[in-house]
Amino acid sequence: MIDIADHLKAVHREVGRQTSTSGEVVSVLLRRDYDAHVDDVWDALTDPDRLKRWFLPISGDLRVGGSFQLEGNAGGDILTCDPPTLLKVTFGGPTSVVELRLTATGDDTTTLELDHTVPVEVAGSGAGALYVGPGWDSAFLALALFLDDRTTEDPAESANSPEVQEFSRQSVHAWATVVRESGTATADEITAATEVSLAQFAPTEP
Repeated sequence: MIDIADHLKAVHREVGRQTSTSGEVVSVLLRRDYDAHVDDVWDALTDPDRLKRWFLPISGDLRVGGSFQLEGNAGGDILTCDPPTLLKVTFGGPTSVVELRLTATGDDTTTLELDHTVPVEVAGSGAGALYVGPGWDSAFLALALFLDDRTTEDPAESANSPEVQEFSRQSVHAWATVVRESGTATADEITAATEVSLAQFAPTEP
């Protein structure tokens, strides 16, 4: 059993609109502390043999300038790789950028930040966070369970379990609250995106 409430509270979430060199973007930020050495967290995020045990199998030319493909999911280009603190990739398209930042906060504690930005014309508004935020929440949960040696042999089976589906349902509503408080989307946009997000991330829940 997992403590759904504790894992939801463990993640700090932000949604914002900001100006970048390529124009205005919607930013989705997650932050969580892990009880593991920064090298261990980095290795879990980047070693293909470990990554497939909690996230997805990955293939490609896994170096700066190369590209990757997650099985049944997104692919992209590797823009920056600075072990064990920074990994920056495109994700699903050239204007969708994911940056992972790791900070050692103690001998065996690490803060992980994930910043996912997309152009506002793609996201539509801050409500676009509901299409990616809950998925990243589930990844942060899976990583925590993996680092705590609590994963199953089939990550997909674990993701579809009733308790993880309930976690995802509550995650969607948590993101809806964050978007509402950010002032980056209208009430109608949030309602519509919430319905789509629930259907995507928690399809077995009523």
